[in-house]
Parts: sequence; structure tokens; C-alpha cells
Amino acid sequence: MSKIIVLDAGPLGMVANPKARSEESLECQEWLKSIMGLGYTIAIPEVVDYEIRRELIRANRLASIRQLDAINSMALYLPITTVAMRKAAELWAIARQAGQPTADPQALDGDVILSAQVLTSFDSSLNAIIATANVSHISRYAQAQHWKTIT
Repeated sequence: MSKIIVLDAGPLGMVANPKARSEESLECQEWLKSIMGLGYTIAIPEVVDYEIRRELIRANRLASIRQLDAINSMALYLPITTVAMRKAAELWAIARQAGQPTADPQALDGDVILSAQVLTSFDSSLNAIIATANVSHISRYAQAQHWKTIT
């Protein structure tokens, strides 16, 4: 099996915008095309799809929703499971016990849910990497790299 790249909300949001004009968004779109062309498996956790989709719906960005759906159809979609949510609760509690929360105490904390989805979806031998712009929070729980450094 090829290396698995799991998209966080930052990169997924940039590639879901078909009218992107910022240099970083265009660079991210090219990066995704490149790694897909190299045979990497792209995975999208349901919590990340939710984070992006809710804002696109709110803003009535129909072209971006269609782009998000197209990306999802080419990727491995990771549904939220009971096992993942229980792991997320464990990660959330451990972070708070250590005095290192990654979100407000009342927040669901998408970073721990994303991490738990990866930890419970893949065997550690598969070397799944979360492509993110938020390495400091996510790398506490799972393997993560800034998307620009994954080649």
C-alpha cells in the first residue's frame, strides 16, 4: 500500500476553493495534484470534511462544495466511528491533565477527533501522515507534517 496522506482542514480548505487566487492556495492545489500523481493515498477524515463543509454551506459557496465533493470522491473517506470518538475523549482528557489543551475547554476539539480518526483507522505500520498547517497541536497525538514539507 502506498503512503497515506490525511488532509487537515487547512490544506483541504485551500484545495476545495476552485477560484483560489492566493499564492498559498494555488501552491497547495499543485501540491495535492503532485502527491496524488505519485500514487499516495489521500484520506479525508469526516471531522475535517465537516469543518470545511459547514463554512461553505454557511457562505453559500456552491462551487467550492462541488469541489469538496469531487476531492472526497477521489480520496479515502474516514467516517467518524464510536472507537474514534472514544479515543478522542481519551486524548482530550490526557491533554488537559497535562495542562496542554489544544482548544477551549467547551470546544469539541477537532484536532483530537482528527487525530483519533487517524490513530483508529490505520495500522501504525502504514505510516499515515496528517498534512496540516497546524503541526504543533496535531503532532501531540499523531504523526503530522506541514503539508509543504510532504513530497
